[in-house]
Amino acid sequence: MRGIDLNQSAMFSYVSAEARVPADHPLREVRRMCDQALRRISRRWNRLYSDMGRPSIPPEKLLRALLLQILYSIRSERLLMEQLDYNFLFRWFVGLNIDDPVWSATTFSKNRERLLEGDIAQAFFKAVLKQACDQDLLSDEHFTVDGALLEAWASSKSFQKKAEPPQQGSGSRGEILLRDTHESRTDPDAHMYRKSAGGEFKLCHMVHVLMENRHGLPVAGRASEATTRAEWDSAVKMLKRVAHAGRPVTLGADAGYDHEDFVKRVRKLAVTPHVAQHTRRRSALDRRTTRHPGYRISLQKRKRIEQIFGWLKTTALLRKVRHRGRDLVEWTFTLALAAYNLVRMRNIASAAATA
Repeated sequence: MRGIDLNQSAMFSYVSAEARVPADHPLREVRRMCDQALRRISRRWNRLYSDMGRPSIPPEKLLRALLLQILYSIRSERLLMEQLDYNFLFRWFVGLNIDDPVWSATTFSKNRERLLEGDIAQAFFKAVLKQACDQDLLSDEHFTVDGALLEAWASSKSFQKKAEPPQQGSGSRGEILLRDTHESRTDPDAHMYRKSAGGEFKLCHMVHVLMENRHGLPVAGRASEATTRAEWDSAVKMLKRVAHAGRPVTLGADAGYDHEDFVKRVRKLAVTPHVAQHTRRRSALDRRTTRHPGYRISLQKRKRIEQIFGWLKTTALLRKVRHRGRDLVEWTFTLALAAYNLVRMRNIASAAATA
């Protein structure tokens, strides 16, 4: 018998968003780990909110919505609010009931600024890492470091000459460079830089990731000005957070880190530099390091860090950042690293269950 095409909405619905999400949906495990991390940092919310006034958007829901924006490559807050209005999966993940009204994009952006002013992204990232540590997913001996360029939210036409350029340059010998005499009027923290000799100069920020080699999880990340020296400095600073005295530690990196100054600084931390040897100049490494099998293993593991940057630039839409200023770029970058770890940990758990 042919059914009748009726276009009449039901007055009541007795099915919750929880019941509409399949039991084996990948976001269920991500939501569980996310909620566990949010409970760990719940005390930090009190520092950001007053005891008086109207209730704001719950910060837990706000952070879950930001994670959805990263996981599903949503370009803007307006599109995110549109998805929350009719997508039951999104409503369930954020914690909204089917009948709950959705916030306006302006209200959501204003409430998000409170999180940007705090260290919530870094605290959430550490809380996710604590879960990975409890599951014995992290290596504390073998790491890889690398950097990448994120295009700034500024036009190259905004890069103009300063009204009062400095007398002393920032070059290695005090020479005045272009970055000393010019700056972006839109984002002063962004610099003209290219990472390769044949690359194009762009206004960009440089971001850095320290990855453990066991499962390829980022354990540290930061943003800096776009210079080669800043790339080395950031690697050393991140390494200090994870290196333990008295325990052998190795650090893999590409040929851009094969410099005598960087190698010396890493060795002072009692870390063995497993850096790819440069082919166009004399390498800072010799047979004392390269003859060991562990050196070749580190070079193989090093390539996995490119997967992190590839995910951040495509899925997380960080190829061109949507915020101005290094602090906001680092905040967004850190939250994206936490989202990557959640996805990676879920995939590891799924693979182990089916093995």
